[in-house]
Amino acid sequence: MRVLAQIAMVMNLDKCIGCHTCSVTCKQTWTNRSGVEYVWFNNVETRPGQGYPRRYEDQEKWRGGWELNRRGALKLKSGGRFHALATIFSNPVLPGIKDYYEPWTYEYKNLTDAPLGDDYPVAEPRSLISGKPMKIEWSSNWDDNLGGGAQSVAADPMVAQAEERARETADRAAVQVKAAFEQTFMFYLPRICEHCLNPACVAACPSGAMYKRSEDGIVLVDQDQCRGWRKCVTGCPYKKVYFNHRTGKAEKCTLCYPRLEVGLPTVCSETCVGRLRYLGVVLYDADKVTAAASVPDEKDLYEAQLGILLDPADPEVRRAAERDGIPHDWIEAARRSPVHALVSTYRVALPLHPEYRTLPMVWYVPPLSPVVDALSGTGHDGEDAGNLFGAIDTLRIPLAYLAELFTAGEVGPVRAALERLAAMRSYMREVNLAGSDNNLAGPDSPDDLPDASIPARVGMTPDGIEDMYRLLALAKYDERYVIPTAALGDARRLEESAVPDGCGLDRPGGPGMVPPNPGPFGDDSGRYGELPLVTIENFHASRRRQTADDMPAIGSGEAVGSGEEEER
Repeated sequence: MRVLAQIAMVMNLDKCIGCHTCSVTCKQTWTNRSGVEYVWFNNVETRPGQGYPRRYEDQEKWRGGWELNRRGALKLKSGGRFHALATIFSNPVLPGIKDYYEPWTYEYKNLTDAPLGDDYPVAEPRSLISGKPMKIEWSSNWDDNLGGGAQSVAADPMVAQAEERARETADRAAVQVKAAFEQTFMFYLPRICEHCLNPACVAACPSGAMYKRSEDGIVLVDQDQCRGWRKCVTGCPYKKVYFNHRTGKAEKCTLCYPRLEVGLPTVCSETCVGRLRYLGVVLYDADKVTAAASVPDEKDLYEAQLGILLDPADPEVRRAAERDGIPHDWIEAARRSPVHALVSTYRVALPLHPEYRTLPMVWYVPPLSPVVDALSGTGHDGEDAGNLFGAIDTLRIPLAYLAELFTAGEVGPVRAALERLAAMRSYMREVNLAGSDNNLAGPDSPDDLPDASIPARVGMTPDGIEDMYRLLALAKYDERYVIPTAALGDARRLEESAVPDGCGLDRPGGPGMVPPNPGPFGDDSGRYGELPLVTIENFHASRRRQTADDMPAIGSGEAVGSGEEEER
């Protein structure tokens, strides 16, 4: 057993309202510079739909992720070493700008500078790449306006895959998918880099610029090592690695690692209106990663991925983690991790496309709300346990479609997760309404006690149901984000270099050319020609400002909520 720690995320899709606040704040923080106008490290997709870039899930076309060769060993779907060498100067398996979208702005001067006249001036859309007038045809969430209509259903690769699987198994899931989505049901799917345990982008990179940090599992790009081969873009099945056409470098979601190092959540988590994101540490056995990703039947990949996650409360696991150099506070954070609870304890969070064999570390709680609304609309009690359990198989969004997204087509784990969520709703309603009928026997009578058989039907205890309810519905800031800070011994190594060109993002001609702009998400990392700010100190100061209960006087130079000077 070789224990490693991984920062992972869970998103509760029942709470996502598609407001795109996470996308906009991430965009403003990380990709608001020239060369990455089309890039969204965080995007919110409407399902059913094509996704961003369009139809990125069609791996027969884009060749992302891993597959098994004839000997049962893992190989990149994009090709092995010889293929990579033969095509290193020409990589045709890449989404084009039309597959992402051509970013645009509007010619606002036509509105502000137009002379007085009888005609209304028009702000013509202009490309941010060429500067020429353009026709807007596509964007990162174009399907949002289609709302599950026939056009977006027909273009969704997962619908086609579910129908193909239905034909192979002589099931009627295909008919259910078509009939359900004709009722124009949709849900939102936020996506970031998965920071996989078996990342195909890292394996595909010829220059070794892509790497996975051993201390927290975050996948990053060394800007100094990157040579712009773009093999990583092809290798990533989620298409979350982007090419900066101005710098010639690859860029991707960093999981806001400078914030995580001081205990702050990612920007997308911090600003999420629905509070649907959870961040925490999971421990896993690195020696089992290859075997888990090499399971012959892709429907077994979900269980195989669960099998490499370790129980941080197990004394043997804790001893092994300490032996392998994991700090004690990280082990304790893993024990309190909301991600571990939702993934391994309650098993209501599922990985996105485990069939890509990358072992993704961003998990999703599937949506249940539509079944409640559908039952209520028919005059039945939408929160009653019997009604809910019976209606799960007839969801407006079919289980077959959710299974294509989260469990490689295996419906069982999706149904089990939804049944646990249904049991939680029904049981907690009984808990909250106990004694509310003015029963003459009193609120503590057996008739008013919640039905303990509800959690038993899904293999849980009443206490377990209540703990899961608290985590999903009532959890406070420190319960949703259990993030250990960077170890003090690593602080100096994690600091930015004091040499002006030491940071690959801030050097002349590099992508980090945004002027300093202190704000709620942390100050910039310094400018060329000056000593850059130290990341650790800077973000500690930002954390005090963000989490304090009061505001400092303007110009006082004091950290928010304390009498100490702000670290600069």
